[in-house]
Amino acid sequence: MKYGKLIKAIGVAVVIAGNVNAQDIHFSQFYMDPLQQNPAMAGADHDLQAILNYKNQWATVASPYKTVAFSYDMRLTKPSSKRRGFWAAAVNFYSDNSGDANLGTTQVNLTAAYHVMMGQYSHLGVGLMGGYAQRSVNYSALQWGNQYDGTAYNAALPTGEPAGAANSISYLDGSAGIEYTYDNSSGAIDVTDNHALKFNVGLSVFHINQPKYSFYSDGEKLMMRYTFHANSLISLGSSNIAMAPGLIYYDQGGANEFYIGSLVRFMLKQNSKYTGAFKASALSLGMYYRNQDAIVAAMLLEYANYALGVSYDINTSSLTPASSGAGGVEISLRFVMPNPYLQGGGSKGNKSMF
Repeated sequence: MKYGKLIKAIGVAVVIAGNVNAQDIHFSQFYMDPLQQNPAMAGADHDLQAILNYKNQWATVASPYKTVAFSYDMRLTKPSSKRRGFWAAAVNFYSDNSGDANLGTTQVNLTAAYHVMMGQYSHLGVGLMGGYAQRSVNYSALQWGNQYDGTAYNAALPTGEPAGAANSISYLDGSAGIEYTYDNSSGAIDVTDNHALKFNVGLSVFHINQPKYSFYSDGEKLMMRYTFHANSLISLGSSNIAMAPGLIYYDQGGANEFYIGSLVRFMLKQNSKYTGAFKASALSLGMYYRNQDAIVAAMLLEYANYALGVSYDINTSSLTPASSGAGGVEISLRFVMPNPYLQGGGSKGNKSMF
């Protein structure tokens, strides 16, 4: 093996090992993955919401990391004179496959949330999430340091790893969160006013039970992940433009991640005020920065109840010599009800970003 390839392989191995042990999956389009931010986001923004996410990264370094996720959340009740809040429920699923060893994680979660109305335009929500996860690995695809004889790799040499390692493990997982949402566009603001203001902010804790997740019988636990997130949509009056700044911060087992940026949203067409014959559409473009890791270019196209998001990570970390700056492409699809542009549909104005 040439020195360049050896250094590249070692660097990739170190980065992969660090990410696997330190942090959960994450999507650059975090605004299109609300349940990975906070269980309390179930029902926070829409009566019904379904989202499909796909990410492919580091294809220039090793076998690509591929992540697929799906989430569905809906409101079960409505506020009334007897009830100041509403219940919501959600289910989400993800499958992540990493590297040459096909290190895989599959997890499905169920969520229950309750939101208390704090005023005409705001509510405070709490959510609990419970899940079942399975991890697997293909040891035959791995090469170990003990198998290098000083000049070359020799598969006949012992790996030096403990005997009896499992090929797959499973565990139960628990998470909780709290969030606050303000949304004046759900009130009596006319759709043509473009004075909508919306934001949500929240805190969550994932892996509260710290399940054992090591393939060895060494008692290693999945560390709790603490998350702070804030998203907003600020319409600029007398224009077709809105700003959508957002940030998210993760801390897990001593590793942390800070991600901040904004989209600029251009209203392309207004919905027909009464007939709905013409469907509203909007295009959002923007940039985000993930601290010491990547710059992300993002696009979101919205049409009536539907949205398509595309983003690309440009790697800026110490992996850059191996990745040549290439990071990952991400695609998201979303469907919400009711149509966020229709008057009388529960949402109005320049609003449907979140």
